[in-house]
Amino acid sequence: MIVTSYDERTALVVVDVQNDFADPAGNLAVAGGEAVVPVINEEVARATAAGGFVVATQDWHPPDTPHFEKDGGVWPVHCVESTWGAELHPELRIDGPVVRKGTGGEDGYSGFTMRDPRSGETVPTELEGLLRERGIERVVVAGLATDVCVKETALDAARLGFATTVLTRAVAAVDLQPGDGEAALAEMAGAGIDLD
Repeated sequence: MIVTSYDERTALVVVDVQNDFADPAGNLAVAGGEAVVPVINEEVARATAAGGFVVATQDWHPPDTPHFEKDGGVWPVHCVESTWGAELHPELRIDGPVVRKGTGGEDGYSGFTMRDPRSGETVPTELEGLLRERGIERVVVAGLATDVCVKETALDAARLGFATTVLTRAVAAVDLQPGDGEAALAEMAGAGIDLD
């Protein structure tokens, strides 16, 4: 196993470790979601000690959005703004800013972009700007879920020119279809993303 190193040019991006995904009582609980929390906390401590930048992303949806199944989308209601489900997991230790996504009802799969579920138009979040202003060259991704927001965040990071690593021990998959998580890892590796 490679042990990812951190420095002042490296950012740890912690994706959507929120109650609705990480807690077994969450509306869209990911199997093994809670188990990533202590692993991520260790990575946060390592990154911070080495002068790395730590940033988290957070789904933050309005109560009604075409992203949700009840409004024509594919997902159960989850991470509704200002609810328990949208809060970051209480044991997660984040030392840095939090980038909220999906705030206007968009699909917020990637930490870098949001997409209008009807028109397909994308708009950036503040994440790329936060990384560029600190001179970040390398992005390390951890969090939930492997086959959705982790994958889209990592693919966007690579597309934007960041050297990108996904910490496979610090992610877990929704697996809407059996094998989705493994397929996502293969897709990321095929895009030149390092898997640690």
